[in-house]
Amino acid sequence: MGIPGSAHPAFGFGAVTIAGGVLGYVRKGSKPSLIAGVTCGSLLIASGMMISGDSQYSGHSLAACTSTAMTLAMGSRLMKTGKFMPAGEKISTLN
Repeated sequence: MGIPGSAHPAFGFGAVTIAGGVLGYVRKGSKPSLIAGVTCGSLLIASGMMISGDSQYSGHSLAACTSTAMTLAMGSRLMKTGKFMPAGEKISTLN
């Protein structure tokens, strides 16, 4: 028995979220980016581990709650500044 297919996105999204937080800290010295990225990324990786194990429902719930919190935070930033994250325009225009 391998890792359920629904766990893979949680692992990948968690890793990308952590990398984004670290990148925000390295580039701009943003401690909030580092804290939020590592916290949310770790929660997403934990949810992937739960999905892979015996707690699939809890893992999916944790991933959904974490993703919702991130979406609300980025939506709030978008409403205030017109940017959902500092490099959002650059990322959204990559082909």
